[in-house]
Amino acid sequence: MNMSTALNNAIGGLTAASRGAAVVSGNIANALTPGYARRSLELTTNTISGHGVRTVGVVRHQDPVLTANRRSADADLSLQTVVSGFHTQLERLVGGPDDATSLAARLADFDGSLITAASLPESSERLDQVARTGRDLADKLNATSEGLRQMRSDADRTIGKQVDSLNQTLKDLEEINAKIPAVKYVGGDIGALLDQRQVLIDQVNQILPVNVVPRANDQVSIYSDGGLILLEGSAAEFSYTTTGDTKPHMTVDNGLLSGLTLNGNSVRTLGDNAQIRGGALAAQFHIRDALAVEVQSNLDTVAQDLIERFETPGLDPTALATDAGVFTDASNRFDPAAAAGLASRISLNQIVDPDAGGQSWRLRAGLGAAAPGDPGDASQLHAFSAILSAARPVANPVFGTGDMRASDLTEALMSKTGADAHTANQRLVFANSTQEEMTRIEAEQGVDTDQELQRLIQIEQTYAANARLISVVDELMETLLRL
Repeated sequence: MNMSTALNNAIGGLTAASRGAAVVSGNIANALTPGYARRSLELTTNTISGHGVRTVGVVRHQDPVLTANRRSADADLSLQTVVSGFHTQLERLVGGPDDATSLAARLADFDGSLITAASLPESSERLDQVARTGRDLADKLNATSEGLRQMRSDADRTIGKQVDSLNQTLKDLEEINAKIPAVKYVGGDIGALLDQRQVLIDQVNQILPVNVVPRANDQVSIYSDGGLILLEGSAAEFSYTTTGDTKPHMTVDNGLLSGLTLNGNSVRTLGDNAQIRGGALAAQFHIRDALAVEVQSNLDTVAQDLIERFETPGLDPTALATDAGVFTDASNRFDPAAAAGLASRISLNQIVDPDAGGQSWRLRAGLGAAAPGDPGDASQLHAFSAILSAARPVANPVFGTGDMRASDLTEALMSKTGADAHTANQRLVFANSTQEEMTRIEAEQGVDTDQELQRLIQIEQTYAANARLISVVDELMETLLRL
């Protein structure tokens, strides 16, 4: 090897070492940057001189299988987080076994006040207490139904925000996809663009789980798990109209709530054939169109049972067949054709509510009585108490097909709510553990700062060796020139 070849080899080595140091330092600096993938320098023999080293480029290391598995775990965690939050909040609204303001506790207070009043029917204070505990029971159903309505409305508004976010992110992905081959064509580094694209895909995946398919020129196509084409050259566009303030009777089927469309075509959002499986968007549709509707039906069943019990023919001899009972549907008798949202409208009959201008003695004498009657007669109070304890058919089969007492129904609702919350929390814990494990496995394939520091030491040694070789060549040249 002559001095010229040695010098060229050393210069090539210095260049490669300098570029390698930049790559390694970039890895270390971005070890915690979202979407960043480890880089390495690709080197080859200098084909022109046949000696030395030449830098081919920078390789971006990413395992598509690990990334896909981690994204699946991310999407499932997003779904379970939303669903668990719904059930937890619902359990708080209904109340637990130890909650003095739970629905079951309110019913027990009302039943207890009837028994207490029957033991001393001439006591106006005890009759007033019956009215107040009855109003508290109705108010609890109203408050629970209103809290549920707000959660459904929140889901509707969140869907609108997520759809806007999806459309914007898909547009950004379209732009980056088009920019990558253009930058690569002029010899630019596309690594940062690939990192940015991965971050954007992860953002879409949180809302709507995706499958990424590589295309020519480092571009990608994106599909949903349900088969929707989200990005194939150009970005698809979702459409959705936010209602904002939902009511129990509103559904997609009756046209009062918006469905989801993609490029003008309807998207299936529920069921086994849903085209948006998993992710936060599917969870919000599940809450708005399935979970909240089911829970509202359960609450309405409890309200219907209460109203119908006190409308039982012959229960109150003073009342007409068209009169409302102790509990009403916004001051009216129960109408089977308008059962939706009944829990939000149930109220204590104002004619027995002293705080609303009524007379609590009607609970003793009968709702249709013209006068207080015998103050020592507790027969009507006993009848009202007995009807609460009577087993009767339940309108909603979700609680079973057998006859149930009023307390059985509220306890069944509370039990179902608690069980659903527990199951949802277990699924959330599992999803969180899975996501953490997949993130850890993917991170092991990413930047290891210890290994990068070792590579930096090796690069430093390589740089020093090549610099020493240049110094030796320089000394030899000076010696030859002095001869």
